[in-house]
Amino acid sequence: MPPLSSLNVLDFTTLLPGPFATMMLADMGANVVRIEAPHLPDTVRSLPPQDAQGLSAWHGLINRNKRSVALDLKKPESIEIVKKLVRKYDIVVEQFRPGVMARLGLDYASLKAINPRLIYCSITGYGQSGPMRDRAGHDINYLALAGVLSHTGRRESGPAGMGVQIADIGGGSFGAVTGILAAVIQRQVEGIGQTIDISMFDLALAWNSLAMSEYFVGARVRGYEDMTLNGGSFYDAYVTADGRHLSIGSLEAKFWQQVCEAIERPDLFELGRSQRPAAQQQVRDALRAAIAQRTLAEWLARFATLDACVEPVLRADEVAIHPHTQARELVVDVPTLNGGSQRQIGQPIKFSASSASYKWAGPPIGAHTDEVLSEV
Repeated sequence: MPPLSSLNVLDFTTLLPGPFATMMLADMGANVVRIEAPHLPDTVRSLPPQDAQGLSAWHGLINRNKRSVALDLKKPESIEIVKKLVRKYDIVVEQFRPGVMARLGLDYASLKAINPRLIYCSITGYGQSGPMRDRAGHDINYLALAGVLSHTGRRESGPAGMGVQIADIGGGSFGAVTGILAAVIQRQVEGIGQTIDISMFDLALAWNSLAMSEYFVGARVRGYEDMTLNGGSFYDAYVTADGRHLSIGSLEAKFWQQVCEAIERPDLFELGRSQRPAAQQQVRDALRAAIAQRTLAEWLARFATLDACVEPVLRADEVAIHPHTQARELVVDVPTLNGGSQRQIGQPIKFSASSASYKWAGPPIGAHTDEVLSEV
């Protein structure tokens, strides 16, 4: 039996952070019902690319394994249906701005009166309190305000655009899953429900803990390329002869020694162990020159038998077919409700007592309305 098969979740979220969180819960066995407006446009559903069946890649992924119920929350009868559902679905996840659920009559206080064991998780940009609680934001804004972008980039060009949603998924989604499961454990022990306030800004700031700790303890304010992990050392990616990139993270002596031997520059070993910025710059220049002499394939052949923390920078098409990706069962074909399937990234958390199941990709709006309502 999947580990979360005892959990029943009502999902009022949209866009990315909330749906990704509830997708993870559903992957692990939770019974997740997504409440959707029947007539409002769903941004995620219309995002390209779409497969041959017209299913958006994003929607197919982040809403898999969930049932969809179409309810117009502006109608009193829909609110009454939600209140009936809450008797069984004792975990609510919502992603509206603060105050919206209260105006609908679906805030924690209203629903707790129906089910005192209710766990109520709210995901917002800036949290339920503070001067910015009502302000709109996106991933880049949370990372900017949390200081992450102040030392993530290059001296000559400034902040680097992120190719992944760090605050949205790393903060909002994983923070919500962690908070919900912690509240479930407390409910099992003490029998209480509670609210969970997930702020993507808060979680982005937590991602920046190391740099902030250096400021708190040593009054040091980090900038671009001035520490080991942000370009201030040889820990970096280097261009090969064919224009690809090779990542070198060989910080420990035993790994760095192998790199020096592989590039035929044993003289760099002691220099690379130095913390002096000038020494690190010399090593970086030497690595750039050395790595540029061979193609990516040639370097991979040379490092294949070495345990040196050196790996290629892969594209999506290469990641999908990489032997380790395949061995970890991270690429899966998920059925769609019309009889087709969509290829997706699988559940990354592995359990010895059960395996992830993929029932269906993100369904059409209201696909399960009759089925779910008949249960209450």
